[in-house]
Amino acid sequence: MEDSQGKHFSITDPQGINTVIYEVYETEKEFLKDYPKYTVEKLDYTEEFKGDLKKKTFFVDDPQKNGNQLVILSFGRERVVINMGVLKGNEVRITKSPTPFSFNTIHTDENVEYKEFDYTPNLKRAISIIDPETTEEVKPTLYFDEKTNEVKGKCKLKPYKSYFAFEIRDKK
Repeated sequence: MEDSQGKHFSITDPQGINTVIYEVYETEKEFLKDYPKYTVEKLDYTEEFKGDLKKKTFFVDDPQKNGNQLVILSFGRERVVINMGVLKGNEVRITKSPTPFSFNTIHTDENVEYKEFDYTPNLKRAISIIDPETTEEVKPTLYFDEKTNEVKGKCKLKPYKSYFAFEIRDKK
């Protein structure tokens, strides 16, 4: 599981379930005044089919000595199961107690709706918007806001379609 480039681990999804995993990053102290405390980034993975099961191998490029915080989202029909985990050493530990999450289902009847959000200096963002049918992230278009002197993102959402959006927040 360990090599000089990073770490990897595998999970198996049963039929009808599609799991995606995000790594949670804590913003550096010098940027906390202007940016969210936490940002998220989807982990890359490979997929291997074994009958009705899908084995997914997820990759963490920068393993941390204190562990990498993970959000595990398993999408099924009409629901999402949310778990927290930590990749520490050569194992992934899933938390047993519930973790508070802020998430919304976004739905619009307008022709097109745009959701805007800020990026941190290292181009990470606090909010992720996911298409629950494909479990693919809605990729934002980046632009530079000259009024605020910041990089921002804008997601184009399709009408009459639901999306899953989540954000990691501090308990305070």
